[in-house]
Amino acid sequence: MGEMRIPDFSRARVLVFGDVMLDEYVMGSVGRISPEAPIPVFLRAEHRYMPGGAANVAANAAALGARVTLCGVIGDDAHAGHLRQALAASSPAVTLLAVVDPSRGTTVKTRFIAGGHHVLRVDTETVVPVPDEIGRALVEQLKDAIPRTDVVVVSDYAKGVVVEATFRALIAAASLAGKPVFVDPKRRDFGFYRGADYLTPNRKELHEATGLPVDDDAAVERASQAASSASSAAILVTRSEEGMTLFRSGSPALHLRASPREVFDVSGAGDTVIATFASAMAAGHAPPEAAMLANIAAGISVGKQGASCVSTDELRDALRARDIAGEGRQRLMSLEAAVEQRRRWRESGWSVGFTNGCFDILHGGHVQLLDQVAQNCDRLIVGLNADASVQLLKGPGRPINTAEARARVLLGLRAVDAVVIFEEETPAQLIRALTPDLLAKGGDYRRHEIVGADFVEERGGKVLIVKIVEGFSTTAIIDSARAGKPPSRSRRAAE
Repeated sequence: MGEMRIPDFSRARVLVFGDVMLDEYVMGSVGRISPEAPIPVFLRAEHRYMPGGAANVAANAAALGARVTLCGVIGDDAHAGHLRQALAASSPAVTLLAVVDPSRGTTVKTRFIAGGHHVLRVDTETVVPVPDEIGRALVEQLKDAIPRTDVVVVSDYAKGVVVEATFRALIAAASLAGKPVFVDPKRRDFGFYRGADYLTPNRKELHEATGLPVDDDAAVERASQAASSASSAAILVTRSEEGMTLFRSGSPALHLRASPREVFDVSGAGDTVIATFASAMAAGHAPPEAAMLANIAAGISVGKQGASCVSTDELRDALRARDIAGEGRQRLMSLEAAVEQRRRWRESGWSVGFTNGCFDILHGGHVQLLDQVAQNCDRLIVGLNADASVQLLKGPGRPINTAEARARVLLGLRAVDAVVIFEEETPAQLIRALTPDLLAKGGDYRRHEIVGADFVEERGGKVLIVKIVEGFSTTAIIDSARAGKPPSRSRRAAE
């Protein structure tokens, strides 16, 4: 449909496994240089803790409304307590299944920020594989949690938690339960992740894993194909200011452009991407639509300070702004262009609906009809009667508005993705060329009265008759304007 849908994230159950971290932000100011050495003197003012690493992925999924279980390793130290408090404060919907390893401390990234700029980052971490007994405890937790989730997200920061034995056990359990696995990879050998369904590397990680250039769309496609061959997974590449690319074997690559936005802080943007992508698919979105939402969420994330989460309200506001700006809005199309666009939509996994009418004077009945049709498909094409066709149907003096003017008004509606003007008396030729998944008509029509119904159903499509509220009719509006009296009621609103 015209407006990208926000899925019901509350339906999504997400399991996150990986390197759990604590992000500490120390805020202050720098006003002078130290007399002891040519370094700035940082005057501490305040500090705060936030979930980091795999914990930030979990927090992002929870911020969207998903039900989240987080599995990882923490130390037996004060920072583990800070992490639990930070999760409870920012993401109470996250269930933490933490295995405590006394031999290692909780991973902490401490960032010193002055005047809105990072001055220094200090990492406190133990980068060695977890002991075998800790690995076995993780595997038992994963085996218990995977059947009760919709998707599994692996956040691998290469700190020693995502090791070969644990990852292979995770893949086996997910395969047995039929759950897709999403991985944010840090290893250069993507073959390690074989068995996962999706990898979400950034551009630098893709280059390092394949050794191939990633300078433009074509290069990214070639590198993604190599990465996909090595891992057997689909690849969603984050490309900073150039957006994202979704590569799936057997489907055309989908290049998503980033919206122009001031970049304040890239910390945690990759966590936002995989959390949104996986949660949207868990809630029922197809991969292309989930990737589009992840791309928009990433743009919101980099405009915030620190590893901040993105909410559904922020996504909705961004989508509204995107529609108002006209991004992604389709133009008035020729039949040939519409057929090609329909092919691209089909390859992206989207269902296409079709309805038609004169739409001479757009009124509330039209808007209601188009909104209801759009709710039953992913993209909506409207067949619009040409001026001569309207005159043939309606008689002298019609149409009131030209076809181009009527098309511009229709394209101003969020429900409408494309308009095709046709000269014929009926849209039969359009329907046969477009082969829509959904054919819709508004009013009191019966199925046998709808042109193209047999053709669509024979090809596995559906026919929808939208019952509309009485009281709207273009003809009645014109007649009442001429007679100076209220319009008569009609149910055939699309006429």
